[in-house]
Amino acid sequence: MDHSHMDDSSNATCTHAMTWNWNTVGTCFLAESWRVENEGGFAASCIGVFVLVICLEFLRRLGKEYDSFILRQFQQHVAAQARASKAEDSCCSDTPALGPQVVTFRAAPLQQLIRSVIHALAFGVAYILMLIAMAFNGYIIICIIIGAGVGKFLCDWMIAKVVIGGEGENQPKKAAGLEEASVCCG
Repeated sequence: MDHSHMDDSSNATCTHAMTWNWNTVGTCFLAESWRVENEGGFAASCIGVFVLVICLEFLRRLGKEYDSFILRQFQQHVAAQARASKAEDSCCSDTPALGPQVVTFRAAPLQQLIRSVIHALAFGVAYILMLIAMAFNGYIIICIIIGAGVGKFLCDWMIAKVVIGGEGENQPKKAAGLEEASVCCG
């Protein structure tokens, strides 16, 4: 029995192209262990990359939401202290109220740790996606672009509060999701 015609895919080499390509079967991404053996495997790779980009957008939104959450907590704490101080001062003092005051917020160590972990996860996912894109595979890059659009649509729906009347009339407050221009560097 002649075994010379048997396909030993464990010894197969990866197709590496450092230029734009449309390769499917035989292509490797990130490592030789991620070698596409058939069309189904390539479709799964495309879907996986698409979902990974959506996860990146989710992590970016999670970071923004967590920042907003801890800031709201601080604002509620300061407002409660101001009400208590005002109630205490109004009954016992004849001094006029002071003008606006500025209070600086600094995240607690645990809050900063959580912020850092979310950022590191997003940063890591973005770098992995960049390395995958460096295979210069047109199908994969299209999946990354479409995944970014779908991820933005699903995970970063813009909501802005507009104050009507008073100072700053019709001036929108900072809209979530508008301050970052780059996916990989944000």
